[in-house]
Amino acid sequence: MKYERMFKDVIGCSNAAEVFEYLMRTLKEKITGWDYFVNWRKVLGNAREVEIDLNILNYLIGKEDIENEFSLLLEKHPSVGRLVPVLIACREKKFEILTGYGKERFVYETFDFAAPGGLDKKKVVEFARSAGFLELLSSKRVKSLVDYVIGVEVGLDSNGRKNRGGKAMEGIVEFFVRDICARTDLDYLADASAKSIMEKWGIRLKVDKSSRRVDFAINKRGHLFLIETNFYGGGGSKLKSTAGEYKAMFDFWKEDGHDFIWITDGHGWVSTRRPLEETFNHIDWILNIEMVTKGLLEAVVVGGS
Repeated sequence: MKYERMFKDVIGCSNAAEVFEYLMRTLKEKITGWDYFVNWRKVLGNAREVEIDLNILNYLIGKEDIENEFSLLLEKHPSVGRLVPVLIACREKKFEILTGYGKERFVYETFDFAAPGGLDKKKVVEFARSAGFLELLSSKRVKSLVDYVIGVEVGLDSNGRKNRGGKAMEGIVEFFVRDICARTDLDYLADASAKSIMEKWGIRLKVDKSSRRVDFAINKRGHLFLIETNFYGGGGSKLKSTAGEYKAMFDFWKEDGHDFIWITDGHGWVSTRRPLEETFNHIDWILNIEMVTKGLLEAVVVGGS
């Protein structure tokens, strides 16, 4: 950490060690907002896209000879076959199913619902039967496939919650970045790449790989402040590798003449303190949300290079 007077003035820390202790002491346990739970726009939008075919499939509910009925339905409405993966809560369209094995061989059968012209109807029926979905329809345990798929979509959407902490963190930081830039006549880019920076500002940013993007880039009279953000509610090996990556990122961009700011938070760092402290001692700027709200991000950007 590059210690400067602002840490004394803003948070009362007399040296870098005290700044790190302040950072650790003010880590937030949660930043859960209402959008953490379900992305209803996405859920209802996905269900809406297939609602007509779902209502056609409602015909099968309670049918006794359901395999034959499904086969006849596919002849008249082949498009309903594409819904089978969604009905068993899968985003994938192509499946390699293990159908037999022995000491010296494994037998797989391919079901490709995205194949040109669609999957053969016999295979669609076989897949739906073997996966247990036709039995579910025949048993009348489902009353409406539209309602059923909304429930499936809610379940699939919940798998994205592990990424929402990061998105929430980006949203919080962007609130402050936007405010700082608006009040100080600076400009910023979110999800910035070397290409977008060159197109908007004519600044050539050296990158270690072509796909490299940063959460935010602030342009201060041709000098860039490159900001990465993340939130870790729990510990794990990823935190250690992230800390190591950001040490290298700092070195890379400092050599190119730019400032790198890492804004991180979350109680995951409590159990992974050592890697964070090593990176804190190596790079110029590590802040958490509390430090940003106190005005330290603005102090770094406005008072910096």
